[in-house]
Amino acid sequence: QVRLLESGGGFVQTGGSLRLSCVARGMITSVFNPNIKAWYRQAPGKQRELVASISHRGHTEYSDSVNGRFTISKDNSRKTVYLQMNSLKTEDTAVYYCNIGEDFWGQGTQVTVSS
Repeated sequence: QVRLLESGGGFVQTGGSLRLSCVARGMITSVFNPNIKAWYRQAPGKQRELVASISHRGHTEYSDSVNGRFTISKDNSRKTVYLQMNSLKTEDTAVYYCNIGEDFWGQGTQVTVSS
């Protein structure tokens, strides 16, 4: 059974940093490696939005709201996806979800940024 296990969320003050991790437990290499990996977030009362994605070749894309502050990366050997979040703002407060391909989602990790 495949599970995406996220960690690294928590409380931080504005301007601070957090690093989210997502381990694809039970996923075989031939599924992990070629699929696009992404981080989404959902704030209270808002729709889930795409934050960042990374292709199998390492091409990255970011939403305008996080571009220049967040960095997505992956480690194929560890089947892990990361999201480094710097210069955090209160509007970054949300539940962050890891996604791999079309079918695999994590349970979410809460990020709360206070002023």
